[in-house]
Amino acid sequence: MIAAHDVAAYILEKCGQMTAMKLQKLAYYSHAWHLVWDEKPLFGERIEAWANGPVIREVYNQHRGEFIVSTWPAGNAAKLSTSERTTIDAVIGYYGEMSAHQLSELTHSEPPWQLARTGLPPGSRSSVQITDAAMAEYYDSLTFQPN
Repeated sequence: MIAAHDVAAYILEKCGQMTAMKLQKLAYYSHAWHLVWDEKPLFGERIEAWANGPVIREVYNQHRGEFIVSTWPAGNAAKLSTSERTTIDAVIGYYGEMSAHQLSELTHSEPPWQLARTGLPPGSRSSVQITDAAMAEYYDSLTFQPN
């Protein structure tokens, strides 16, 4: 299995520099949609329900203190399979034009993040995990299901 760092490296390779928050959200959506389309996790790292939306702590630790990121030496985009690249490319195609703020607001409106934050005051710190099951169930519900 690839690492979240490899996903971050691929996203930056494809899109160029962006805010650290946007990188986090694109990695989150890549993982979520990979669960739906390939029925397995994209990477093994936990995704946590932070106040500003989903965050992969290992990725955060790498960009901590940086607002803009343009390269990701901790990852290797070449490790991604064709299927993994296809998922990320689709996510970039759909979510890539959105700003970091728009992506954060979108994640706040969706059940996986909301469920993980149940009982927490708005804006409070949290390391509660957004589960793969919650992501797979919700994002799968968004796909077209013919009768």
